[in-house]
Amino acid sequence: MQLDFEIQRSTRRCAATDRALEPGEWCYSVLEVHGAEIVRKDFAASAWTGAPAEAFGWWKSRVPEPHLKKIKLAPNDVLLELFDQLAERPENEDMRYVLELLLVRRRVLRLDGPALPAAKPSTPGSVRLMTVYCPIREASYEVTVVMPSDDRIEAIQAQLSELLISGGTAEEQDKETGRQGDKESG
Repeated sequence: MQLDFEIQRSTRRCAATDRALEPGEWCYSVLEVHGAEIVRKDFAASAWTGAPAEAFGWWKSRVPEPHLKKIKLAPNDVLLELFDQLAERPENEDMRYVLELLLVRRRVLRLDGPALPAAKPSTPGSVRLMTVYCPIREASYEVTVVMPSDDRIEAIQAQLSELLISGGTAEEQDKETGRQGDKESG
């Protein structure tokens, strides 16, 4: 079974304190399954105590500055090529998992099966797999679910940014990739 779901935009409010999140502020976002819906919750860094048990994915980001240009991610084929390369590097399983989530969010990959419950940083003997399908390649992939440790999160973010972000506006990116709609500012 293939699953395709919408991720709601940031409310720009902390789910724990109901305080407005300010531009430039670090925040954490989590995805939880509530019935048939995927719900996004955003937390101020000061209110973050870790991903809730119900979360099946989470990430750290900054609330965008309203006057800054949006970053331009590499084209989908470049992302898929990196995804393939990371499959050959077991030491980068956590980065491949993060890239998989990005590709699902961009609708390049689709979940093939039920969403997984939350995964904490991996421990020996606790291997879990997530199956995704790529309509472009008409191929399925099994990816090890490896939530990065706190130490690795920033390293992965920096590595992926260095490899995949080239600047430009979201409109230019959409023009190049042929994507329409789904413009999120947070």
